[in-house]
Amino acid sequence: MTTLPPWRPLLRAAREREGRSPAARWLQLATVAPDGTPRVRTLVFRGWANGSALDLLTDGRSAKLAELQQQPAVELCWLLPKARCQFRLRGAVLTLPADVELDERQRHWRRLTPAARALWGWPEPGASLDAAASFPAELADNTPPPEHFQLLRIALEQVELLELGGHPHQRRRWRRHGGWIEERLNP
Repeated sequence: MTTLPPWRPLLRAAREREGRSPAARWLQLATVAPDGTPRVRTLVFRGWANGSALDLLTDGRSAKLAELQQQPAVELCWLLPKARCQFRLRGAVLTLPADVELDERQRHWRRLTPAARALWGWPEPGASLDAAASFPAELADNTPPPEHFQLLRIALEQVELLELGGHPHQRRRWRRHGGWIEERLNP
């Protein structure tokens, strides 16, 4: 059994305070574009792969996949407004063995609702809009995952928690190489 890092129960509790709000699952992913400029976009948290690696899904036709292949280091920001806290998660996208990646992609595909699967049936993200293009509202359960349905497994190396309630705000950091020992920081 994997021992959970000490920040995981804090994140779970903060997410639970969000209730059914989409904010409980939305986080922002920061990457670096080939020209060195930053890029940020919102993705949906899809679950934990182990104690300190999380899964996100993306369309392989989007720019972020090429950015991550060039520079796999990322930072995630998870703002949980009802819990009045922000988690900053730093790590890198893992390259999985082909058979593991295929199994995990298929597992995530099966867990998606038909409406959530539909996003991967849409035309290429960021391309010019074609008025005749099809944007399905659902993809049936028996639809196989398309090649551009991609898994991003991110191994976390550092986690910071900024608690925005109270005065002064509280800030903590945990680092994998330090055994996930909590370090208090100035907010």
